[in-house]
Amino acid sequence: MKELLSDIGEKEVLNRLKRYMPINQMNNDTAEIKASGKDLIINNDLLVDGIHFSESTTSYIDIGWKAVTTNFSDLASSGVEEIIGITVGMVAPPDTRWQWVEEVYEGMKLALNKFGGHIIGGDCSNGIQKVLSITAFGTAGNIKLHQANALPGDWIISSGPHGLSRLGLAILTSDPLIKNSNIPASLKSKAIEIHQRPIPPLKALEMLKRCKPKDVPLRAAATDSSDGLLQAIHNLCINSKCQAVLNQSSLPRSNKWPLGNHWDEWCLTGGEDFELIISLPPVWARNLMENYPKCYLIGTMTQGKPIIIGENGKEYDSENLL
Repeated sequence: MKELLSDIGEKEVLNRLKRYMPINQMNNDTAEIKASGKDLIINNDLLVDGIHFSESTTSYIDIGWKAVTTNFSDLASSGVEEIIGITVGMVAPPDTRWQWVEEVYEGMKLALNKFGGHIIGGDCSNGIQKVLSITAFGTAGNIKLHQANALPGDWIISSGPHGLSRLGLAILTSDPLIKNSNIPASLKSKAIEIHQRPIPPLKALEMLKRCKPKDVPLRAAATDSSDGLLQAIHNLCINSKCQAVLNQSSLPRSNKWPLGNHWDEWCLTGGEDFELIISLPPVWARNLMENYPKCYLIGTMTQGKPIIIGENGKEYDSENLL
């Protein structure tokens, strides 16, 4: 017989969830965090059933993985040094199977085992729709990657390719846009993996720190591309009051990425790629690209109205951005 949350009850659900946390972590209503006197970076993300995840395209374990890694991507884009852990707020209808909860937590635990941190608290409630609210905690490092730190003359770097998650979703939902496309099997496999189990750009952040030349100021701007590449660049422009010139001929396309307008659109606006978009001095950027081959030089920052323009002077429509 499949157990439902309505049969188990809230107290027993919380009791069962203790095994995913350090001993005695749930004995109080608050979580104690020891941060060695360093500043904390805190991020919160909501994942809503039918919007941010779908059981038709994502397993329960992958939902839990994604709930963690989307938050860690934001921590990485702020220059996190050490990940401490997460709290989990969960809303689920009473007729939700216990298996869903258990496997979601298994997915969260897998991600934490790989990238660091623990589940250090949270809450659960019944409701009409499944919702996961994750708050992630980490310590701030020496490099504070604020979105307002970009300056004219900076190079704009992407820590990896874009469009793969959107392609993965298209494959899983049999999107007619790819019906007659000759997509290599290796690209399909990679796209589905990226969509279901995104990887936060923590390695890219670590390499960014290592590659900083000694005589270059400790200044860089960054954000992640969870809402799409164009949106990420636009955020840097708005917050730094700079204009971005995008290299249209050098978009961060994955190997064997097809050509065509909608393929470029997926690269620019597909979303959920979770790469770092960084604006930094050219000498630092060059050093990063030499030591981290996944990077792409995608543009430069200039003085002017905080918009994105192409090399041909075309202005990208900010009305279509989030």
